[in-house]
Amino acid sequence: MNMFRAMVKQSLTAMEFTKHFEANDGSVALKMLEEAVQANEPFEFVICDWNMPKMKGIELLRKVRASAWGKNLAFLMLTAEAEKTTVIEALKEGVDGYIIKPFTVNSLSANLKAIYDKKHVPKAS
Repeated sequence: MNMFRAMVKQSLTAMEFTKHFEANDGSVALKMLEEAVQANEPFEFVICDWNMPKMKGIELLRKVRASAWGKNLAFLMLTAEAEKTTVIEALKEGVDGYIIKPFTVNSLSANLKAIYDKKHVPKAS
């Protein structure tokens, strides 16, 4: 496991997310997301790198946002891609957060919490 994945797992565990799933490429990630929806156990959050084999993170984001089940799924891009145009492209495609590597566990946790809180605001009755 690489250092960045270990830091992500540490942050998720600290925030009491008990289930973590990993995919080594974007096409596997998309399949996992679709299968979870079909099993009525959808994911709450996607943390994705821009640079992945087979399907880049931006393409995964586009496919997730184009699906009925993924329009509001929390999606964080965690990547070394720091170009302004890349960040803008991700924002236009509906990413909820964008963290540039290297990062700290504290910055990741703060971003995860902000996105999670925004996506899980209790609805007024």
